[in-house]
Amino acid sequence: MEKKKLKYKRVLLKVSGEALGGENGRGLDFDVIKNVCKTLKKCLERGVQIGVVVGGGNFWRGVKDGGGVVERVRADHMGMMATVLNCLALADVLEQMDVPVRVQTAIEMRAVAEPFIRSRAIRHLEKGRIVIFGCGTGHPFFSTDTAAVLRAAEIHADAILLAKNVDGVYDADPHLFPDAKKFDSITYNEILLKRLGVMDSTATSLSMDNQIPVILFALENPENILKVIEGDKVGTTVY
Repeated sequence: MEKKKLKYKRVLLKVSGEALGGENGRGLDFDVIKNVCKTLKKCLERGVQIGVVVGGGNFWRGVKDGGGVVERVRADHMGMMATVLNCLALADVLEQMDVPVRVQTAIEMRAVAEPFIRSRAIRHLEKGRIVIFGCGTGHPFFSTDTAAVLRAAEIHADAILLAKNVDGVYDADPHLFPDAKKFDSITYNEILLKRLGVMDSTATSLSMDNQIPVILFALENPENILKVIEGDKVGTTVY
């Protein structure tokens, strides 16, 4: 069977922490992680260069979990540490599958990961290694979605793949409103004007300024990652 032509050669995959937590959205579901890693291996074998940014919401969300209890900056730093747990789990499972991988963190912790260095990250990608970026941007007040857009711009990614627990962008929360309308495609401006919860406004504006398409889809079927890279109609494309 002839393989499909790739639409994107270098991508930045953003995986939410909740997605890695499985049905409960908490902790680590290694069945989910293994399925994600199997698909990443397939993409790598197709010649795709892959950067990954992982959220930490399955362990700690700075604003949500720390609100009123922990000071905001410290709560955000705790969230950055949570992302590292996910990075190391992903890296370990990938290595068990003989996939070359490097973890780079925006906050230095040389005992467990490389510090983020843009030129080194790009070199790893060119060498066929998956690069997992941890600690968000390394600064409080910025989400991991913003970190994903920032890293995508820095490595010159062709697209940002947002793998979440929802299968696209809707005009209302589909969990609360069964008749919510799903968009096949939508512009950055529409997202900002309608205040749709795709990414926060900083991440949306940054991706718009850098003209990087964003494809949001459900991680429930990890094969969606490969389908998006091959150009199949999956989820919602933000342009």
